[in-house]
Amino acid sequence: MTDLGGPGDHRARRPGDGPEAVALQIVDAVESLTALWSVAAQEASLRLSPHQLRALRTVQASPGLNLTALADGLDIGLPTASRLCDRLGAAGLLERAPHPDTRREVQLWLTPHGQHVLCDVAARRTQALTAALAAMQPAERAALSRGLRGFLTARNTQPPDADGPENRSD
Repeated sequence: MTDLGGPGDHRARRPGDGPEAVALQIVDAVESLTALWSVAAQEASLRLSPHQLRALRTVQASPGLNLTALADGLDIGLPTASRLCDRLGAAGLLERAPHPDTRREVQLWLTPHGQHVLCDVAARRTQALTAALAAMQPAERAALSRGLRGFLTARNTQPPDADGPENRSD
């Protein structure tokens, strides 16, 4: 018979194992990861703001999308998205081209230089993350991997929050 809560019970809760305590640990880890991400991006061949990188990654994920779709994807206004694209275009990272079927619509494409910059940022981020993970014990890396898979599974199967903004009647 298993002694719940005893030393042999790995399911026993310790004071720091509750959802709130783990959430606070994750907040610290995310802040650290965000700093690592930013530093790695700033060491790339071309320094771009996080906003500019998000815009380039959005275009990379959906080549040929229009300005309205980019603005929606970034949750910014159309004029802001247009100025952002102007700056990225001036830097040689993004190209605007007329839509082949709609004269009034413009498509957005990464230039080869834009693709190169994104690859450089991704490589530097991977290198920085690899270095941090290499400093961990193998069992810690395995536990982190299991925990992340469990988190993603739980997050992807969780029903929408009944108290979420889309369900409020304020």
